[in-house]
Amino acid sequence: MATRQLLVAPPEALLRPLSIPNRLLLGPGPSNLAPRVLVAGGKQMIGHMHKEMFQIMDDIKQGIQYVFQTKNPLTLAISGSGHCALEAALFNILEPGDPFLVGVNGIWGQRAADIGERIGARVHPMIKDPGNHYTLQELEEALAQHKPVLLFLTQGESSSGVLQPLDGCGELCHRYNCLLLVDSVASLCGTPIYMDQQVEGVDLREVSANAARSGRSRPLPALRLPTVTAVAVPAGYDWRDIVNYVMDHFDIEITGGLGPSMGKVLRIGLLGCNATRENVDRVIQALQEALQRCSRNKL
Repeated sequence: MATRQLLVAPPEALLRPLSIPNRLLLGPGPSNLAPRVLVAGGKQMIGHMHKEMFQIMDDIKQGIQYVFQTKNPLTLAISGSGHCALEAALFNILEPGDPFLVGVNGIWGQRAADIGERIGARVHPMIKDPGNHYTLQELEEALAQHKPVLLFLTQGESSSGVLQPLDGCGELCHRYNCLLLVDSVASLCGTPIYMDQQVEGVDLREVSANAARSGRSRPLPALRLPTVTAVAVPAGYDWRDIVNYVMDHFDIEITGGLGPSMGKVLRIGLLGCNATRENVDRVIQALQEALQRCSRNKL
């Protein structure tokens, strides 16, 4: 191209240095990166077929086995978004006409059901209001009724802040000759997932999450997700005013609801290195000031 006349001039934005604001990301994701991750991202590139790259990939597989608590050697990392992994899983399991049982208690169950519909599966949604989870009895009744080839559950429903217990789900699926697919994007490393046993537990990060909840009233779900806290929007307030005030005056990102929880909740994430008491205190202070300064809407 250097020997030809260019018809489109280079944009001015590319001639300026990149400027990134320093913000505290306390939404449901993305979150701020730990210093060691930032350092790793600044290392030199190597070829994707170099022997060192093969070793890195093997190390990543071992790390995934650890974090999912599985001994299964067929453990893969897919380069892409959460949606990419969800579509890859569903397209490799479902065939047109397959019965597909989906727990829809938030946006991510809705997305799984939508993908199943596009595949041509016979989708059977178990619909619950945001903030609710599924009991083993409910799951067994649905498995017995629909006899699906696949059951989808969201362990961490970040749109409403609910945690789905997994203890006993794997045993149920084995009993009904059904595969189990779990979305753990918002819960992984915040609450245990035992891939080989399919049981559920708690994590020390819940300490930080509980501190955030104690500073605000009316958290939404009964079984709370440790990584993402959903708080009901106070009556008379527009959630967008609160979110914008916290960003504009404190450089802190929180978000509103998503899908069925849109307009109903504020979502505060305590993920990775952001899960500290200091950050909890900062976001509570920001919310307190936002509630004082944001005018109430006449409903």
